[in-house]
Amino acid sequence: MIAAVFAGSVRPLPPEGHPSGIFKKAVAGPILLGPEGLQGDEQADRRVHGGPWKALHHYAAENYARLAAAFPDKTALFVPGSLGENVSTTGWDEDAVCIGDIFRIGAATVQVSQPRQPCWKINHKFGEDELMRFVAEHCIAGWYYRVIEGGIIAAGDPFELIGRNAEPVTLRHLWFAFRAHRPDQTELARLRDIPGLSPNWVQKIDERIAWLKQTR
Repeated sequence: MIAAVFAGSVRPLPPEGHPSGIFKKAVAGPILLGPEGLQGDEQADRRVHGGPWKALHHYAAENYARLAAAFPDKTALFVPGSLGENVSTTGWDEDAVCIGDIFRIGAATVQVSQPRQPCWKINHKFGEDELMRFVAEHCIAGWYYRVIEGGIIAAGDPFELIGRNAEPVTLRHLWFAFRAHRPDQTELARLRDIPGLSPNWVQKIDERIAWLKQTR
């Protein structure tokens, strides 16, 4: 089940006032999910946020307990929606979700397209210089969907896995295989061909493989 749905507008991010779409509020009722995301939800920098391959950001609510344990003085701030996600659930995390997974959410159908790459803005929002590094090192940044079929979604809707690749690859496996100090080129070549992986991540893997070949 979807515990909560979040959307928001672009606002200045302290202390410098950089525009950011990380500020989300729980949506009280049904909201339309289309190819570009939730109706009325905004992103500040469309080069790195939003678009058809990052239309919806999902974050596992149980990951907030891990953040609170690592940064206890910020515990009160680590609540669903605070990392800028659009969808919050329990029971699904980076160990359970695979690239290419297809889920039914309310009247919409979505496909997992890539892990979320955490950025410096979460450090600024929470006033914690090590937060981005911690999130990246533990692969707890959430993930993105592309929208296969748009429709109305709402908190309380069923969240159902309806399709999975024949050779599933979890978000955690992809993340750490890519970030390894000296990744296995054969494994990277396999991962770049995962059905459903976003073109951006295919390019990232291709560039990593090219770099490895140059530095052998």
